[in-house]
Amino acid sequence: MKSDKEELNGLRESLVKSPDDAVLRGRLAAALLGTGALEEAEQEYRQALAWSPGNVRLKLGLAETYRRRRKNSAAIVILENIAQEEEAPAEARLLYAQLLIGEGELESAAREYRKAVEAEPSKADPALAGRLGIGPEELPDGGAADESLTPAGNGYLPSEAGPEPPRISFRDVGGMEEAKAEIRKKIICPFCKPEIYRNYGKSPGGSILLYGPPGCGKTYLARAAAGEALNARIRFLWIGVDEILDMWTEDGGGNLHGYFDYARRHRPCVLFFDEADVLAADRAGMKDVSGCRIINLFLMELDGQRYSNEGVLVLAATNAPWRLDPAFRRPGRFDRMLFIPPPDKKERAEILRLLLAGKPAGNIDCRLIAKRTEHFSGADLGALVDAAAGSKIREAAQKRRPVPITDRDLFEAAETIRPSTVEWFQTARNYAVFSNQDGFYNDVLAYMETI
Repeated sequence: MKSDKEELNGLRESLVKSPDDAVLRGRLAAALLGTGALEEAEQEYRQALAWSPGNVRLKLGLAETYRRRRKNSAAIVILENIAQEEEAPAEARLLYAQLLIGEGELESAAREYRKAVEAEPSKADPALAGRLGIGPEELPDGGAADESLTPAGNGYLPSEAGPEPPRISFRDVGGMEEAKAEIRKKIICPFCKPEIYRNYGKSPGGSILLYGPPGCGKTYLARAAAGEALNARIRFLWIGVDEILDMWTEDGGGNLHGYFDYARRHRPCVLFFDEADVLAADRAGMKDVSGCRIINLFLMELDGQRYSNEGVLVLAATNAPWRLDPAFRRPGRFDRMLFIPPPDKKERAEILRLLLAGKPAGNIDCRLIAKRTEHFSGADLGALVDAAAGSKIREAAQKRRPVPITDRDLFEAAETIRPSTVEWFQTARNYAVFSNQDGFYNDVLAYMETI
């Protein structure tokens, strides 16, 4: 019997001779998935689907890969597409049901589960049925689970979902009060109390762009916004740029519309785009026709020209706002731009307290440490605490007990870390001074006057 390594090597060798063989590439992707090589499996599934875009088994395999990589939003979009077909495989509906449970959509999950079992009674899963509140009387064959759901090279390798990433809220975010208030006003309040907004001619939805130096909490803030939204039973889709540009074919425009279409059919819904400058790049001088087309489509989706975006909020983040096409700054597109600067002294102290929570630490003077870490981003402060903690590990191992982190450890660590925001402001200064005709960089200029 061949080992996993031998099987993978054999499949790779065969693909050298037949690189366009979608079936062969799908077998390689399934084998990689079986060994836990998730990133490679995703690449192979996507390449296979570029050659065979209608292959349901390949789509299902990619959805399972996305699920294991915690890209649940991408998996849900694929599975919903499959589930719309009357003859959708039972495996797809079962996986879809599992993900819907995670989204709090128990009624939809139960519907998909029942359809799966109706099509293939042997696929009944008592544990999943129990989570959905479906009694044994609804399970055929006494509720016996199907033992055939094992790796079979068909692109589907079911497994128990691992622990979900911890859900955080705005309470876990140090500082950024203005940004939190704006997102709460745009996300939670309009969707929870729409009648108040309608009285003033406002509808739930809109677009917010977060921009600023890397490591200052834009993505972390979005994670917290996701937690706030889910607590209010608002769907939140986290979308990576790679999932738009090449989900299973090269048709990034279709992928982009698929997410907006899903959000409109499941409103209230928040779409979060990280690295938005890639999808909203300046078209001036761009020679890539397909890239221009996706940017144009993004503008159309934001405008809601063909479909209403009421109940859909677009949240995006970028480290490079100067790369954005000016068209995205017009009213009706990103109608609120929020500059996320490095944390101030008070915010740095709060972030340090959050970072030190749960770690062995003495009576740390976070305000004093904050004073010594001017221009540090949240990520820089994380590196600072990690470095201080690392310096205590050897001592703790020798003494066989936790050794508290001290002020001195943090001061010494601070001497070795250069603030990462300095380089960003050097670049931003040029744009803020010479390219600020529309006032886009006013907040950046105002901040730089204080430093």
